[in-house]
Amino acid sequence: MKTKINWALKSLIILFALCCLGCQNKASNPITEKDIHIIPKPKDLKLGSGHFVFTEKTKLYVPNNDHLGAADVLLNRFKTAANWDLEVVKDLPSTNFIQFKNNGNLDHEAYTLNVNNTHVTIEGNSFSGFSYGIQTLRQLLPSEIESQQPIESVVWEVPQVMITDSPRFKWRGLMLDVSRHFFQKEYIMETIDRLAYHKMNTLHLHLVDDQGWRIEIKKYPKLTDIGAYRVDQEDKPWNARPPQKEEVNNLYGGYFTQEDIKDIVAYAERRGVNVVPEIEMPAHVTSAIASYPEFSCLEEPVTVPSGGLWPITDIYCAGKESTFEFLENVLTEVMALFPSKYIHVGGDEATKTNWKTCKHCQKRMQLEGLKNVEELQSYFIKRMERFISSKGRILIGWDEILEGGLAPGATVMSWRGVKGGLEASSEGHDVVMTPGTHCYFDHYQGPMDTEPKAWGGFTPVSKVYEFDPVVDSMTQAQAEHVLGGQANLWAEYIPTTAHSEYMIFPRLAALSETLWSPKTNRSWTEFSSRLVPLFKRYEYQGINYARSAYAITAETEVNDSTHVITVALKTEFPDTDIRYALNDDLLETSGTSYTMPIEIDSTTTIKASRYDHNAPVGQVFNKTFNYHKAVGKPVTYNTLYSNSYQGKGSNNMVNIVRGTKNFHDGQWQAWIGNNMDLVIDLESSTELSEVTIGTMENQGPSIYFPTQIEVLLSTDGKSFSSVGKIDRPFKVNPTIELKDFTIRFNKQQATHVQVKAVSLKKTPSGGGAWLFVDEIVVN
Repeated sequence: MKTKINWALKSLIILFALCCLGCQNKASNPITEKDIHIIPKPKDLKLGSGHFVFTEKTKLYVPNNDHLGAADVLLNRFKTAANWDLEVVKDLPSTNFIQFKNNGNLDHEAYTLNVNNTHVTIEGNSFSGFSYGIQTLRQLLPSEIESQQPIESVVWEVPQVMITDSPRFKWRGLMLDVSRHFFQKEYIMETIDRLAYHKMNTLHLHLVDDQGWRIEIKKYPKLTDIGAYRVDQEDKPWNARPPQKEEVNNLYGGYFTQEDIKDIVAYAERRGVNVVPEIEMPAHVTSAIASYPEFSCLEEPVTVPSGGLWPITDIYCAGKESTFEFLENVLTEVMALFPSKYIHVGGDEATKTNWKTCKHCQKRMQLEGLKNVEELQSYFIKRMERFISSKGRILIGWDEILEGGLAPGATVMSWRGVKGGLEASSEGHDVVMTPGTHCYFDHYQGPMDTEPKAWGGFTPVSKVYEFDPVVDSMTQAQAEHVLGGQANLWAEYIPTTAHSEYMIFPRLAALSETLWSPKTNRSWTEFSSRLVPLFKRYEYQGINYARSAYAITAETEVNDSTHVITVALKTEFPDTDIRYALNDDLLETSGTSYTMPIEIDSTTTIKASRYDHNAPVGQVFNKTFNYHKAVGKPVTYNTLYSNSYQGKGSNNMVNIVRGTKNFHDGQWQAWIGNNMDLVIDLESSTELSEVTIGTMENQGPSIYFPTQIEVLLSTDGKSFSSVGKIDRPFKVNPTIELKDFTIRFNKQQATHVQVKAVSLKKTPSGGGAWLFVDEIVVN
């Protein structure tokens, strides 16, 4: 009897143990490599057949205290998302553990990640390697690991994998402009976390520009007392803000104390991110000149500009020894705060007008045998390079530092396309490629009509993914000088952290893969399939990412003979399920699957949406093509439009297709400093009752609504009578706005329609004012 009882007890114990083991290794369905969504894509991944499941009892074996920072990321995630306090141990457990293992054969940032049923091993040769291994493990876990509050009933499993990984480039950066708009250190730290998450290793802080000095320099307190603040004119367009008056006290700004900088740098070190400071010179320094006018050529008092400034003539005097003493003292304090090997000095967009007439600068040129002011700038940068290199650091600057000859130890950041990078690398200099075409995150990433205001240009996430720092025409020797690449987020139009996040993500994910993953491993189609699951992780992390890649855009073509319009719909994602409806049909119930361009030959409204799981999601595309009574009719221009903005030529005003907020979209005609005056020949007597003029206002680049519009009709093309007039006085407008001005009148017959629009002609600051018109709708 005793034997039977013992056997029964043993059976129950075995059954219980098997159940527990089954629960621990409980998995969803078998997965394939397509189910793994790591970004950036690892160099090599081999998938096994099982899983490792985290439990409350999982331990982290971290033999080296220097690597605890890498482990902290995972510990903090489990503490928040699962409410678990996973234990860190110094003795290797027998099962259910994560271990860090040193491997001296790996490169500095390389790692391996080996997951089996009983434990996970991360091998590395540096803190960065272990940190990247943890970030990859984090992306293998369910997306709920990113939750900001505990979530129950989640099986915290990761698939069996063997990953060998290392970056393609060693400089993988993001530049934040904190001068144009200031962001507190807490946001900087959040950004550092997100850089590490994407295996990016460089944060470039643009600390100085005309509109604000953002770092405390103890030897020169006025730099922050005066230079860190400007008049608050956030309600006005960036490039149309009048100069501030000294007596105005409503100030915008702020700065980092040296203690703030120490906190940021220490935090970044714990995430494997290097912080590169940028102290602009010799231009983009009006904030410094406002604080210490004696370091300029004119020595005249100036104020910190509250918006756009061009040309930039208040720059440091290159002829005074006191200027270099000042800058060396500033950089000495900066280098004491930032351990970065690289010190960025800007060097871009210096208008050297004052240098040409300054007695100090002219004397310097004579003493140094310099032929022109470009060589004087070269002297300036070379002198600063000697100082920086004497401190064991490397000067880096924008590609303008090439002008007049480059300092021997300098590194070039190529932003004006790739030309600067090609030139510098051919001369044996290291380069960081950051061309505006692919790496400027202040550009629009979706249709301007639906996006928050941006600087201009169009850089969607798919275009970022096309970026490659190595130019095809580079020799192998040149390619070896390419350190990597970087995104730049200039902040003229970015006043909030939410807006900043929107501009960075998900484009940073695309850039991270172009800089990390082997080029042969990459394709947009495959990457975009991994990008969508990343959005869920962004949502859990509370990141205000842009969904612009989902936006439906239309490419239209007009047949000038038949006036048939062909409309092609697409999103950035391949094989998107797009459905559309016409006119009064309901998209939700009558949506037709989009398979080929839509042809229309009469007034039609197209509504379209991306569908997911058979339901419309995201913003609905909605556009009306209005076949009015003047479509395709001859137009005579009494005042001709500018050669810079010709639209579609003589039929632009009556071609049905409307312009967007992107004034470079080819649908706008424009006049500068001149009125619009044109006549439409209806070719036969037509009954009319209204005329609408489509216009745009974008005061930043000097585009203004007309101040008056008048419509005149004729029955013979010779004698015209006014049927209506609209007066609109100038108003300050900080937004980009499309507006139709409609003049209505009693029905009457006419053969010709004359439309006059009066331009503002001069902007409030005295420059030429543009008048933009896209269509004249006659009904």
